[in-house]
Amino acid sequence: MKLPLVELHLHIEGTLEPELLFDLAARNGVTLPWASLPELRAQYEFDDLQSFLNLYYRNLDVLRERVDFDDLTRAYLERARTAGVRHAEIFVDPQAHTSRGIPLLTALGGVRDALDASEADWGISTKLTVTFLRDRPAAEAMAMLGEILAGDFRIDGIGLDSAEVGYPPELFTEVFELARANGLHLVAHAGEEGPPAYVWQALDLLGVERIDHGIRSLEDELLLDRLVRDRIPLTVCPFSNVRLRVIDTLADHPIVRMLDRGLLACINSDDPAYFGGYIDDNLAALDREFGLGPDRLALLARNGIEASFLAAAEKAALGAEVDAWRAAQG
Repeated sequence: MKLPLVELHLHIEGTLEPELLFDLAARNGVTLPWASLPELRAQYEFDDLQSFLNLYYRNLDVLRERVDFDDLTRAYLERARTAGVRHAEIFVDPQAHTSRGIPLLTALGGVRDALDASEADWGISTKLTVTFLRDRPAAEAMAMLGEILAGDFRIDGIGLDSAEVGYPPELFTEVFELARANGLHLVAHAGEEGPPAYVWQALDLLGVERIDHGIRSLEDELLLDRLVRDRIPLTVCPFSNVRLRVIDTLADHPIVRMLDRGLLACINSDDPAYFGGYIDDNLAALDREFGLGPDRLALLARNGIEASFLAAAEKAALGAEVDAWRAAQG
């Protein structure tokens, strides 16, 4: 029996595995700068967030048609099922596609096609969050949100991602106000490379319900008090933190300190095709490194459930599955 998991910090574009990338390039007639899979995989060593983003955006060129986005999302859902994922709240970056001439409906529609079949095909419930690129103008995000709200696009929330330093959350206050007025859930990347001040802004100016990453919150004791008191979730991505050099090694990761401090932290995979593993891989590595054991693994799973945007009854049902897993561990 696998530990039932909820994944809340997953960029669908970041699940583009090298094999699928080569297949899509062939299908769409895209010439890649790498002649082989080993040559491409050699690029997956990053100095920082920007060096990762350079490769990430370059690889998106193979995503051209609605079926490409459908295939990408289906490949993630198939892998997520083997990881024990029971619910996934997936990010998509439409600006990364419209900026290169791909229609909004092509990108969102293809992801939506796969998500609409997710429960029937993989037993995974899903929600879809449109994330805006903070290193592009806020006015562009506002225009895109307006187009989404005016059109037949079914999304559950909005978020903020991409290069963090120099692009504080406060730039997007009006975008988040519009989303809130239209009943959408609100999340934002903050406190990974950016300072704790960005977490404060995301909470107080954007009104987010969850902080994506948030590991630098540990530098601010008053912020920690706020996060614990208000049960504000942090969607932590250990492999990502190490591969982007935010943390030197997995042994240095603060997840145990975060749990001991009472933070509502859960584990996620972020961009697993680039960072070395999916949610189950992250948890297994943490268990090996820190000896988490069944109790803390179950706690992390329950934190993910609590942090999700599922209804109370759905959370209770998944919580019962985690309890059954824990009981089976002896």
